[in-house]
Amino acid sequence: MNRPLRIAIVGAGPAGMYAAGHLLEGAGGTWLDGRLQRLVNRPVEVDMFERLPVPWGLLRHGVAPDHPDKKQVQQVYEDIAARPGFRYFGNVELGVHIHAGELAEWYDAVIHAVGASGDSALGIPGEYLPGSLSAREFVAWYNGHPDYRDLAVDLSAERVVIVGNGNVAMDVARILSQSPDALAKTDIATHALEALRHSRAREVVLLGRRAHVHGAFNNPELEELGELPGVDIVVDTGGLDGTHESLQGLTDTATLRKITTLQRLAERQPKEHPRRIVLRFLSSPVQVLGEGRVQGVKVARNRLERDEAGQWRALSTGEVQQLDCGLVMRAIGFFGQPLPGLPFDAVRGVVPSEEGRVLQGGQVLPGHYVTGWIKRGPRGIIGTNKKCARDTVRSLLTDADAGRLPTAGTLDAAAVENRIRERQPDYVSQSEWLRLDDAERRAGRLEGRPRMKLTRVEEMLAAAHPPQG
Repeated sequence: MNRPLRIAIVGAGPAGMYAAGHLLEGAGGTWLDGRLQRLVNRPVEVDMFERLPVPWGLLRHGVAPDHPDKKQVQQVYEDIAARPGFRYFGNVELGVHIHAGELAEWYDAVIHAVGASGDSALGIPGEYLPGSLSAREFVAWYNGHPDYRDLAVDLSAERVVIVGNGNVAMDVARILSQSPDALAKTDIATHALEALRHSRAREVVLLGRRAHVHGAFNNPELEELGELPGVDIVVDTGGLDGTHESLQGLTDTATLRKITTLQRLAERQPKEHPRRIVLRFLSSPVQVLGEGRVQGVKVARNRLERDEAGQWRALSTGEVQQLDCGLVMRAIGFFGQPLPGLPFDAVRGVVPSEEGRVLQGGQVLPGHYVTGWIKRGPRGIIGTNKKCARDTVRSLLTDADAGRLPTAGTLDAAAVENRIRERQPDYVSQSEWLRLDDAERRAGRLEGRPRMKLTRVEEMLAAAHPPQG
């Protein structure tokens, strides 16, 4: 083949951008087998498709606004997007404007990197009452995702209950509890900032099903809670003290550090601050209560017991307590959603694959690949996607070298652009995204903020496509 290898990537979040970066390999090569070496031995062109006008996925709509350091990786993605051979098609949706089958015809291969846009369920009565949200939805709301711009978030009650104690739960508790004046210096969505200024929430309770030794949070996120000004931290271990056998013989440094931090927070004397965060362990919700909307949660106290494999599990003691609250958020995990035209494993919430190659009926579906959460499930941090994408790209290039890609009908760059323009005249190109990005940054500088996010598609398109003349 004496033309560039042409690849489509669906999804412009971290997984998709890292895949593009590996395909459009930088001068230093790629880290492989313990050293830097060349992964790509041919010219490659990458077309990136994104449902929203704006790229970066969870980096824009998932990372907490008060964690700007975690957003610095955006510079890496900007550098990748500036490489020769990269094109961006924003505001183009799979299953609406383009279809998986035809992308496979237009390109030598397609990498699907769409993440996990659904939620795991609690499976308890009242779970979907008004006032019961997923933490994913709430995070998208305060980060300005257009799909959640008008989410009904009721902050009129004094107590909020969060089910789960992973890092997302910690982010939510922190955003709800800290000063709106501090948040006003971040890129939090303006509508969320105004809602938080009028919030009556004074207590945030995080429920952990198992013991504090099993807490899903990382220690930096836990320590950060303890540093919030004007917020008391209360730790309820469910009666489990340091003599319980589940705590004996621990050698894992990260776990020991978390336990030490929890012990330090538990020993603090409350200062009667105006807000507080309660970390409750060995606690499971059994019912969300309310007439027409959330008014409370029934919470069961748990105990630890070893199973047949010797692992600790949480079992109810039968003791149940009612917590009055006006908002419940489920923070028990993301879950992948089916992609039009591709096989789907509804149990795991992923597209079935092997080494990044999509499987249909146990057989490789030629030309289709996956990376990120839709490949491996919602595990890992942003950086985890770099290796995941590299492994998928490696499989793709191996197939290209072996002549296993369906290349007969591949279109050139101009032909694809013409088809996209016919299907979606309002698509956003890379230069138009940069115009939109600049408009947000300039508006932010006027307010002393990193950017003022546009939160409606219409606003984004107006900034990307200003009137001519």
